[in-house]
Amino acid sequence: MLALPEGYVPFHRSGPFLDLVGPLYERLDGDSLLLGLRVEDRHCNRRGFVHGGLLVTLADLVLGYNLVRRGGNGGGITVNLSTDFAGSARPGDWLEARADVQKASGSVAFANCYICVGERRIVRASGIFHIPAPRS
Repeated sequence: MLALPEGYVPFHRSGPFLDLVGPLYERLDGDSLLLGLRVEDRHCNRRGFVHGGLLVTLADLVLGYNLVRRGGNGGGITVNLSTDFAGSARPGDWLEARADVQKASGSVAFANCYICVGERRIVRASGIFHIPAPRS
């Protein structure tokens, strides 16, 4: 197995879906949580490229977790996730997902995500999330 990039540790969350997607890794960069994943054969389509569904999943995860970190709330519900693919990845590549949160307060939150392989940006995603009112 290839070494993890510096600063990455196993992702602190687990669950049936996350365990199937991963293994995921995390790194803090200031107040942002970055997610990383080493592409395996099982993450790829029949042509040998990372599956677009995995990239969309990674974008949704990094956006959601960063909104929780910024907003201090219990989480949001994805309302819209627009994704643009600008490249691809293959087995062995390291994917790094980073979020840029525009607004994390109130009932609606907005954020962008960028997924890179090295310096090469392969995905840009924009998300809108509904933040439910706290339960009383």
